[in-house]
Amino acid sequence: MALRKNKVFLFLLLQLVVYGSNAQSTFTKLIWSDEFNKPGLPDTLKWSYDKGRGCPDNCGWGNNELQFYTHNRKENARVKKGHLIIEARKEVYGDAQYTSARLVTKNKGDWKYGRIEAKAKLPAGTGMWPAIWMLPTKWEYGGWPKSGEIDIMENVGYWPDSALGTVHTGAYNGMLGTQKTSGLNITDLSKAFHVYAIEWTPDMISFFIDNKKYNEFKNDHKGIDEWPFDKEFHLLMNVAVGGNWGGKFGVDDKIFPQQLTIDYVRVYQ
Repeated sequence: MALRKNKVFLFLLLQLVVYGSNAQSTFTKLIWSDEFNKPGLPDTLKWSYDKGRGCPDNCGWGNNELQFYTHNRKENARVKKGHLIIEARKEVYGDAQYTSARLVTKNKGDWKYGRIEAKAKLPAGTGMWPAIWMLPTKWEYGGWPKSGEIDIMENVGYWPDSALGTVHTGAYNGMLGTQKTSGLNITDLSKAFHVYAIEWTPDMISFFIDNKKYNEFKNDHKGIDEWPFDKEFHLLMNVAVGGNWGGKFGVDDKIFPQQLTIDYVRVYQ
């Protein structure tokens, strides 16, 4: 879920895979986690918020999304019964017709290499666009996509059985239609929890769902346009409404409210 990119035709470029192998992780030392055991607002020592409509001129975070991202508002982000709930709602808020939340670990959880995983249950319905993803903390190689993006999990509501993992760089990105992406076909994404993870080393980023590897992006050592992933990145979790990709077939207002429910987030090195 990039800051600036067009995913209108991404679904034409994807090849969903239904294969994979269970793998034993080499990352075993837990260095950061949130188990969401304290009810109320998300832990401010671990999470901040991206706020508003995005961009200086309300451009929908570069993707023409429709939601207003609120902060410190339990209606959109709360911890309850051991889960973090990010809720998209149909309601007027400022100049938007929908609200949601985008939580980030920037400057509170920033990592270079490791296994980053989240156990989550996804929202459902046309117009939903949930994501668990990573962006560079300092953007040392330039603005998007030059400094990179790692999408641990993305889903769009009109394609309900597909969970996708994607890498964007200067050479490989959604604006050019060259992003490195793949996915798994899973029929219960909105009914059951699944573990979405990456394992990131200096040579490769591997993508997993329930410990099944389904995608990998290798460092070809050509340069930063191909591999900007030698800097610290932070985690983002959000539910967008509509947008260039999520809103390809409109938004079904009858589905609201919808929730991205996260059981835990864990980082190993």
